[in-house]
Amino acid sequence: MEECCVVAMWSCPCLLITRPDEKERVEVAGGRVTDWNGSCVLGVLATSRSIGDYYLKQYVMAEPEVTESKRTKLDDFLVITSDGLWDALSNEVARQVVRRCLNGHIKRRFPKELRGSNATEVAAVLAELAVAQGSQDNISVIVIELKKPN
Repeated sequence: MEECCVVAMWSCPCLLITRPDEKERVEVAGGRVTDWNGSCVLGVLATSRSIGDYYLKQYVMAEPEVTESKRTKLDDFLVITSDGLWDALSNEVARQVVRRCLNGHIKRRFPKELRGSNATEVAAVLAELAVAQGSQDNISVIVIELKKPN
């Protein structure tokens, strides 16, 4: 049986400043895109859309770029996260970690009374892994199980 999942990203490559239309939108608003360790708005933000970073509000927008996809019976989970996770983990690594956690192959060591749902535990594992991999940005992670694994 083919495995499938859904991964949603706020800071996906489509919103990086390397995309010409996103770069142009920032510059038309009066912002400056610099190339210092990658393209960034005013040298500090690698995405052209953000719900934080209020000091950059006039150059970036909080309106997400939305792509709709039909769910299939193969979709197992949804990951919603801030760019702090994607600074350290690839989409594929995140997918593998979620799959292994939900299948019981990776577990956090907490006393039984402190454990949350599987999805909560998986989100914590992803956030901890991103920190261990060197992410220095804020990291928020939500994992939603779309169906229980076999």
